Amino acid sequence: MDKADLTVICDNIAAISPYIRFVGIISEQGKLIAHKRREDLEPFLDAKSTKYQFSHIAIKTDLESFFDENLGKVQFVWEEREKVQIISFAVGKIRIWISIDKKVIRSEILRIIDSCLPIVKKYSESQ
Repeated sequence: MDKADLTVICDNIAAISPYIRFVGIISEQGKLIAHKRREDLEPFLDAKSTKYQFSHIAIKTDLESFFDENLGKVQFVWEEREKVQIISFAVGKIRIWISIDKKVIRSEILRIIDSCLPIVKKYSESQ
């Protein structure tokens, strides 16, 4: 997958809902390789914390692969925090990490997930 594909993924996912705060694509080494942030939005994490968050995602992704044979591959993870909701999707060994406003109703989160799945599937097939 090249840089243009990664940019298209970020743009397409960010366009799904005005409640999406950030879309990032994280490499298997934990590096942010593409992203799109909602304009005029203050991030919750500073640069150092963001780096740790993405490293954590890479480590977690690697550990989860140990269970793939028995449980199947991770399709997505939905995480609710006090300030934000996060959805992450696996595309090969990379992760698409999406943060969403906290006060979004669950049906909107499910709509976002359902809208992301065809995008993720398209790029997963090329991996």
